[in-house]
Amino acid sequence: MSEIIAICNQKGGVGKTTTTINLGAYLAAFGKKVLLIDFDAQSNTTSGLGFDYKKLQKTIYNVLVSNSSLEEIIYKTSVFGLHLLPASPDLIGAQVELDHFVNKEFRLMQILTPIKEQYDYLLIDLPPSLGVLTINGLVAADQVLIPIQTEYYALEGLSQLITTIDLIRRNLEKDLRILGAILTLYDRRNRLDRMVAKHIRRNFPGYVFDVEIPRNVSLAEAPSFGKPIIQYNSFSDGARAYRQLAQELIKKTEKPINDNFSINNK
Repeated sequence: MSEIIAICNQKGGVGKTTTTINLGAYLAAFGKKVLLIDFDAQSNTTSGLGFDYKKLQKTIYNVLVSNSSLEEIIYKTSVFGLHLLPASPDLIGAQVELDHFVNKEFRLMQILTPIKEQYDYLLIDLPPSLGVLTINGLVAADQVLIPIQTEYYALEGLSQLITTIDLIRRNLEKDLRILGAILTLYDRRNRLDRMVAKHIRRNFPGYVFDVEIPRNVSLAEAPSFGKPIIQYNSFSDGARAYRQLAQELIKKTEKPINDNFSINNK
């Protein structure tokens, strides 16, 4: 069984794209077939994997609004088993154009359904807002992974997102589950970070992953080279954290782990 996981937080700058790219790369390295879906008009997942959206003839925008073939815009990345469905800033226009579709909230789900079983995991990088694109991503997903920066307002944003998920469950009759929250940009030397992490774990027991994703120079540098951390600096603290996150996620979704890593595409 494949899993579609939306990586979502209404707040920007919390590590959604970093998590999408690097979690996907490590899942692929553990032998899983993974599709990353860039569903944010900023297109950072696309550029972070070394693709220039300006040079791509078609992106997910074309599939959303004009029924272009999905297979022709799925690209192999430099990590074996990791594929990308790229985005472009044209997605900004899609938010308006989707208003003309019947059942517009289900558009992405309709697109992904025919290819879903070709992958073990499909990870959707959603924009930091609650517009029609985010709603589409949540409706298409089976589960939601929530990156949370360990800062003062983290719990407020998490509560708002949980309320949104509950509304989607009720109003759109979607069985959407919360896979868990992952603490990002964590600095264990910082007293506030430790306090917020403790508070989140206490308020959401069983829903917070064990690993914390640290503030890490290599994680910040890797996108500028178009590489996931496993290729840029696999010995960094950030790489070790995302490796552990992938292991935890596989365990949560009850899929066996293959410890034989495969980094480069063939």
